[in-house]
Amino acid sequence: MSNEKDNILKFLQNTSVEVTPGGAKKIENFRDVLREGTTVFVTFLPGSDFNDTVATVKRLFAEGMKPVPHFAARSIPSRAFFEENLKILQAEAQVEEALLIGGGVDKPVGEFSSSMEILRTDLLQQYGIKKLGVAGHPEGSPDIPPADVTKALLEKNAYAKEHGIEMYITTQFCFEADPIIAWDKRIRAEGNELPIHIGVPGLATIKTLLAHATACGIGPSMRVITRQAANITKLLTTRMPDKLTRDLANYQANDPQCGITQCHLYPLGGMAKSAKWLYAVLDGNFTLNDQGGFDLTVDL
Repeated sequence: MSNEKDNILKFLQNTSVEVTPGGAKKIENFRDVLREGTTVFVTFLPGSDFNDTVATVKRLFAEGMKPVPHFAARSIPSRAFFEENLKILQAEAQVEEALLIGGGVDKPVGEFSSSMEILRTDLLQQYGIKKLGVAGHPEGSPDIPPADVTKALLEKNAYAKEHGIEMYITTQFCFEADPIIAWDKRIRAEGNELPIHIGVPGLATIKTLLAHATACGIGPSMRVITRQAANITKLLTTRMPDKLTRDLANYQANDPQCGITQCHLYPLGGMAKSAKWLYAVLDGNFTLNDQGGFDLTVDL
């Protein structure tokens, strides 16, 4: 039992979190919610204004966090726009890490149609980006055929080796471990060597989970929601993240070939509540249960 608790603590130790510019406006000061130095990803959603992403990044930096802006290739209007914003982010928020995704829009707004095209500009390194996340799809991408996903991932592996940039995969969240484990083993067999920061859903209502999962094209693990939909109360507590977290922590600890190195938390039901859950676990305030998960020993 103690080993399993240690596995969970190790798995969650360097957890990053994600916020939208809209969600950030609901937080008076991030220091009241997150511990200093927390890595916080800032989204650039289709149709949104990148100035809002930049403003949120600058605010997070001022409030003691380590902000990681999203760059969505298909939503970037031009090379000049991309370069100018990189320059601002480095100068005003000392950004050294970013997440690069293709972006879920049907038609590119500018000259870039894929994340590889952004990579090949070499502007990220030129403007101080030393660490870079790229997208991973444990249950498949709603926009890209599987063969193209594999090809793109191997291209990114090759680029990281050739250019010496620290690159990792960040995924959308799933609700159960089996699809994630199968995906990790499959992409490893196909040649992936990039570490994986696996997405885990924070505390949320059934309505929030369903809406987000549908929008992101999350597949087989949707049945977990269906199975638990009759007991909404459980979805408002630690029931959703705990079993997934325990399963993945044990997989990480027991498979020396496991590609998962850390957790990326999606605070779907609100940053404050998910952060309280995370810190309660990291402080050891939980006990393992017989249902394959764990229970907090403190109130949120």
